[in-house]
Amino acid sequence: MPEEARAAEVLRTYRGCTDSLIGNRRGLLVRAKDDRAFLRAMREAFAHHYLACPEYRQVCQRQGLLPSKFRRLEQLPEIPYLFVTVLKYNRLISVPESRIRLVLTSSGTGGQKSAIYLDGKSLQRIERIVSHIYADLGMVNRRRTNYLCFTYDPEVAQDLGTAFSDKLLTNLTRVAETFYCIRWDGQDWFVDRQGVLAKLERFQASGRPLRVLGFPAHAWDVLGKLVERRGRPFVFGPLSYVITGGGWKTLAGHEIPKPEFRARLGEWLGIPPANVRDLYGMVEHGVPYCECEFGRMHVPRYSRVFVREPESLRVLDWGETGILHFLTPYLHSFPAISLLTTDVGHLEPDCPCGRRSPVLVLQGRGGVTKHKGCAMAALEVLKS
Repeated sequence: MPEEARAAEVLRTYRGCTDSLIGNRRGLLVRAKDDRAFLRAMREAFAHHYLACPEYRQVCQRQGLLPSKFRRLEQLPEIPYLFVTVLKYNRLISVPESRIRLVLTSSGTGGQKSAIYLDGKSLQRIERIVSHIYADLGMVNRRRTNYLCFTYDPEVAQDLGTAFSDKLLTNLTRVAETFYCIRWDGQDWFVDRQGVLAKLERFQASGRPLRVLGFPAHAWDVLGKLVERRGRPFVFGPLSYVITGGGWKTLAGHEIPKPEFRARLGEWLGIPPANVRDLYGMVEHGVPYCECEFGRMHVPRYSRVFVREPESLRVLDWGETGILHFLTPYLHSFPAISLLTTDVGHLEPDCPCGRRSPVLVLQGRGGVTKHKGCAMAALEVLKS
């Protein structure tokens, strides 16, 4: 029987398993039976992309694992991967063109862009994934909340992954008002510092919770200077949060230690330092890895992370540092279900918070000079 026929049989057998996995609301609970559910979902996703994307099928044939041969949990690291930079130079889709609902790019004001193509099914799935993960972190509620976003104004930067991420995060509560701090003057981007101050004063007076989203370098620089100029901190209280993401790619050697970052942001905004959370993610993968109250990033049930030795690419054990390899079955419209990155980190099995999911410790964002993305471009705006 040809492999295409075998793959089609796998797809028929496991159809619906990805949606079943995502239907489980306990985003940060990963047990043995959840591993089996993840395996079934990956069998469905692997067979779908093998059949629907000719370029990915060629990758599978070169790397040597085919859908009909993928049956065990131990084989998860063997699912043929795409290197993250492939999406910067190749247009890969696994659905008819007419089904594409949204095209997102990873770069800011310059650099080679990764483009990803999302259909309605992928969009619905990631919205549910994000909601379930943050619900497990106690950050989903129906309170009317003000949002201050240190990211690009989506009215102009509609296709940027950061704009899409902010939309997902603002869906975690009811929205009172949203202000985007990086604005377009008709020629270039700029940080609207006066606008930030005016909005923070207004938001504080409203008595509503505040959520600050976006690039950490901007939150640190702008908020610190505004509070210094104001002469006193703001007071937003324990229902408010900071969720930063994007890293400090161009500030190598000048990173603010995370405990200091949490303490100072908490002081400036009048919120508990434990409510200052960092977020790791990439537009090519989509699944968020957000810190818990102990400052640890958790791997949810909807993805798996493997750590590989950079030269041999062998899979490393708990605590060993290497490059990060991500798997997720939710992507239906493009074949990045197995994605190898240049980012560096390690995994730990436990967290003091008690949540039963692995901890991802990020130790470096790879490809700083070659792969210029949103955070780097935004930092250039900050310096201007």
